[in-house]
Amino acid sequence: MEQSSDVTLANSATIDAPVNAAPKIGFVSLGCPKALVDSERIITELSRDGYQVASDYEGADLVVVNTCGFIESAVQESLDAIGEAISKNGKVIVTGCLGKEADKIRAMHPAVLSVTGAHAYDEVITAVSQHVPKPKRDMDSNYDPKIDLINEAGIKLTPSHYAYLKISEGCNHRCTFCIIPSLRGDLVSRPIDSVMNEAMALKNAGVKELLIISQDTSAYGLDLKYKTSFWNGMPLKSKFYDLCQALNDLGIWVRLHYVYPYPHVDKVVELMGEKKLLPYLDIPFQHASHSILKAMKRPAHSENTLARIKVWREICPDIVIRSTFVVGFPGETEEDFQCLLDWLVEARLDRVGAFTYSEVEGAVANDLPNHVPENIKQERYERLMTLQQEISAQKLQEKVGKTLMVLVDEIDEEEGIAICRSYADAPEIDGHVYVDDITAQVKVGQFLTVTIDDASEYDLFASYKG
Repeated sequence: MEQSSDVTLANSATIDAPVNAAPKIGFVSLGCPKALVDSERIITELSRDGYQVASDYEGADLVVVNTCGFIESAVQESLDAIGEAISKNGKVIVTGCLGKEADKIRAMHPAVLSVTGAHAYDEVITAVSQHVPKPKRDMDSNYDPKIDLINEAGIKLTPSHYAYLKISEGCNHRCTFCIIPSLRGDLVSRPIDSVMNEAMALKNAGVKELLIISQDTSAYGLDLKYKTSFWNGMPLKSKFYDLCQALNDLGIWVRLHYVYPYPHVDKVVELMGEKKLLPYLDIPFQHASHSILKAMKRPAHSENTLARIKVWREICPDIVIRSTFVVGFPGETEEDFQCLLDWLVEARLDRVGAFTYSEVEGAVANDLPNHVPENIKQERYERLMTLQQEISAQKLQEKVGKTLMVLVDEIDEEEGIAICRSYADAPEIDGHVYVDDITAQVKVGQFLTVTIDDASEYDLFASYKG
């Protein structure tokens, strides 16, 4: 359920290609990490075909815009990004979730050369080659043979020390506020040997943290009937627990996102005690009221999830739980909302995001009765976030005086501060650990053991002795 509004114009330095080679393709990537992985795959395939990635609109022979269509604000942002690419470059191909609304895109931007839907990798590559022919390597003096050595990890748009690993596509749930199944289809899992080959390639490339993503991570392998494959000479079932066990054995940080709280997650939590599979679960609870969960057609009930959270904390006391919630869903009463607040007080989640309900074209929830006025949605959102801010501040204060291992994401050389993350912090959506008085030997992508000196509502402040 997470959705980012970031726009990424891929930098040519990402693929280490020669500056003078041509043609160049610009790339704008919008939306969630799952869409980012789609962008990475397309860029990888284009690079294998000999294309370069342009760092700006003017230097591109063509621009690909990977869109998001999850909520109306994302739709508008995608349409605006398409318009900007057309105005600044002129040759534009559109892909991604909004590609399902090809008529809407062409009505607003008739100059678009091609429109494809989500994870339509081959169609995008074909469209690019139709409008910008593939370079002929035997006739190109600037051809760089290193592009033939791109491994199974492919080209990543994330920093070199962490990467997203998508294990499946689509979703079998039919939540009334969501149109993901119509955009990306039903669950389609990757065979476990394919996932593990990519994971190993990423580790070998220096990645220190894998972020496991999908629409429903804990349903992994269901569509494959948990088919057995061989990896490293050993049989592995394409099953959530078996995958987590294999990833745990890689010896690097592994972080699980978009995990539904099914009973079999309990066994995975046991693995988290080994400190490689990070004791971190990103679970889209969405609400706590029975009536609202029923109207949403969510696959879990609030009393079950509270009991499950209690069990997880008994199995792994250090576990961190992150979730998102919808405020102001159609029919939500003050009693329903208070139920959610009471649930949050009892659950004491570590990280919480929320957004006010907005209609999504094609979603069943649009036709539900008793829509909540915008001013009440906003007021409830602010009450929820104020409450959660207090909970977060209390939980972070409990870490003061303790030592933590952190991963360096960035260094502020002027201030002498390393901007880091602990096992409790996913990139871009969670807090940071700010480490003072670092030495010149501290580098991005390095692990540090630090002492927590102070805490705010969302962040920690630490010292490093070297």
